[in-house]
Amino acid sequence: MNFLKSINEYIGRYISWLIVIMVITQIIIVLSRYVFGIGFIKLQELMIYMHGTLFTIAAGYTLLYDEHVRVDTIYRESSLKYKNIIDLLGSIFFLLPFIFFTFYTSYPYVRRSWKILEGSPETSGLNATYIFKSTLIIFPILLLIQTLVIITNSIKGLKSKNV
Repeated sequence: MNFLKSINEYIGRYISWLIVIMVITQIIIVLSRYVFGIGFIKLQELMIYMHGTLFTIAAGYTLLYDEHVRVDTIYRESSLKYKNIIDLLGSIFFLLPFIFFTFYTSYPYVRRSWKILEGSPETSGLNATYIFKSTLIIFPILLLIQTLVIITNSIKGLKSKNV
């Protein structure tokens, strides 16, 4: 399980550098447009692609550190056994169906995009939309990896005598 956990750890640490690149890109876009009067559609699309990539690819990393939004008025103060039960049931009944549905509906969409090597609808936009759309199938795969870690840890926690 440590290997699976390390996948999202590694990816999350490196994808976070995209934030720095996004800030630099946004500064260039603003300066070029409002100071020099030049617009770059490719840079604007790149900004959208980076933003989408960051949030889809970092989802597994966020789940690894339990930083997703949750209403935890009861969960926060609960026992470890209760938390393990909630994590196990939530993963099985909510997260896994979401992951499978997302992959099932995204795969044909991404496959079609790769088949035609889909480019931007903008005339001077990026011609790599198909690469960006691939994050739609990477996203559920990384979530699945982290969900398997959560399920395994929850089962181990419930079997533990310290609970």
